Amino acid sequence: MEPGAMLRAAREAAGVGLREIARRTHYSASYLSLIESGKRAVPADVATAYESALGESADGERAGVEWIRRVAASDIGGDTLDHLELAVDDLASAYSTTPPDELLAGIRQHLGYAARLMDAKKTLVQHRRLLVAAGWLSLLAGTCHIDLGELAAAAARLRAARDIADEANHPEISAWCLETRAWQQLINGKFAVAAELSRAAQNIAPVDSSAYIQATAQEGRALSRLGDSQGTYWALRKVARLVSGMRVPDRPEHHFRYDPAKSDAYVATTLSWIGDPAAEAYARNVLADLAGAASVRPRRIATANIDLGLALVAADKPDEAADVTLTAVTSGRLVPSNYWRVAEVVSGIEGRDAPDATTVREAFRDTYSAKSSAS
Repeated sequence: MEPGAMLRAAREAAGVGLREIARRTHYSASYLSLIESGKRAVPADVATAYESALGESADGERAGVEWIRRVAASDIGGDTLDHLELAVDDLASAYSTTPPDELLAGIRQHLGYAARLMDAKKTLVQHRRLLVAAGWLSLLAGTCHIDLGELAAAAARLRAARDIADEANHPEISAWCLETRAWQQLINGKFAVAAELSRAAQNIAPVDSSAYIQATAQEGRALSRLGDSQGTYWALRKVARLVSGMRVPDRPEHHFRYDPAKSDAYVATTLSWIGDPAAEAYARNVLADLAGAASVRPRRIATANIDLGLALVAADKPDEAADVTLTAVTSGRLVPSNYWRVAEVVSGIEGRDAPDATTVREAFRDTYSAKSSAS
């Protein structure tokens, strides 16, 4: 039972109406109704006020007060979860600039801390906040494992994130789990499965959430790989509508907050995969925007160069395609989940300019020799 519902059940068990509890606690009835219905979190002072107020019933009835004590009792300090949630946001924001193996170290540390907090006495509101933080951390860990090509570990982390999301009743984390699995299937070349998972994510994501937009964009990418041009352009138009007028988030680098600037990058990738000549212009604009951005995003710049390289191959410009792909490769910012895309561009260059393809391939081997897959 949710904390707000527990307060309502305790009130009703004591035979106290909503207006009466509002009078006793000095909160408005409309505000308490929002809390009891789960539309607002249960502040500790409200839970304490309920316990005191229900103890004042005329017949001394204290039915349900133990439930309220469960809502209010805690050994966790007031700032503890605030700091944990801030750390989750910091880690998610560091995703685009930190090597995934380094980021995993920080994620594991905070997951261990969250696990220790689970053993402490806490309010039901704190319990849910702790679950949600652990869910985001597990999801981010799964994303890093995919980047590293550690698929068994990724699957375990994503299952944990899904289970935590179910326990916490958090549909956005659940949707992100499906979207992340869709991305993994896209990397693995299972495009139909990727499209299906993307649609499943949209079905459960809140329609105003970043997960919903990202899953829609992911569906478009999967459909482009399937050669479904009608579905691809439908998805691109839908994303454009969703981000139209959308404000840049306070932390645009946050992996789980959709930055409208991502839209053009996804369009560039999708158009390059479907062979649309407009991909070249989009990719150049994305690179220009990234170059002029206040914060440097080297991994996004590297993938934007790969997008441009593939578009240039399609435009029969193998020399320039080799140059921009070489820039991406020698940046050292690519992760294993990008390697297949390099191989795709190199294959395209090879059919037009074998020496340049050899140059890129050798640079790739020199830079990523331990995990090379572009040979």
